[in-house]
Amino acid sequence: MNINDIITGETDKLRIIQELVPGKQITLAHIIAAPDKIVYQKLGLNPDIDYNKSAIGILTVSPAETAVIAADIALKTSNVELGFVDRFSGTLIVTGMVSDTQAAIEAVVAYIRDTLGFSVCEVTRT
Repeated sequence: MNINDIITGETDKLRIIQELVPGKQITLAHIIAAPDKIVYQKLGLNPDIDYNKSAIGILTVSPAETAVIAADIALKTSNVELGFVDRFSGTLIVTGMVSDTQAAIEAVVAYIRDTLGFSVCEVTRT
């Protein structure tokens, strides 16, 4: 099979090989200040516990296992609660007061950038 066969449709089978090559990066670092209660519920967070915290911090990292390091740094840096961490997708969610959540996410980004040498995105906030 060659490219001409694929273009002309002269083959009934197409073999696709997908490969994941994770970079060393933070692709999302965001603070949601004063989120609506439904956001907590849709994220699987308990609004009775977390809603009074007033902020949600979201981080996505690659390689995904870095989320474990990020969770540790966030919890040691400020008074945030761990909402969710996934070492398979690289997702971290923390909740806390806006200032604590901001401090935790910024500390994680700084450590991963400066110590681990990752490429990082800007911390955003809504």
